[in-house]
Amino acid sequence: MIGNVEKRCIDLGHYIVETKSTVRQTASVFGISKSTVHNDVTKRLSVINPLLCSEVKAVLEENKAQRHIRGGLATKKKYSEMKNN
Repeated sequence: MIGNVEKRCIDLGHYIVETKSTVRQTASVFGISKSTVHNDVTKRLSVINPLLCSEVKAVLEENKAQRHIRGGLATKKKYSEMKNN
């Protein structure tokens, strides 16, 4: 059972690094909760594969820095669609 968790952590880490996806997008693709993804790639992965963990952390920090921009664009799109209807 532990092997499955370790494999999942590594798979999640590789997916995030390769696609630059967010925790929420990754959770959707793998069909698990975002809390599980976050715990796997921050806590468990640091023990299993520290190098991959640091790469994932860099991607997550970049996503966090851009979060307010994506939120603003989503709000702009929402109100633009409401105005057109």
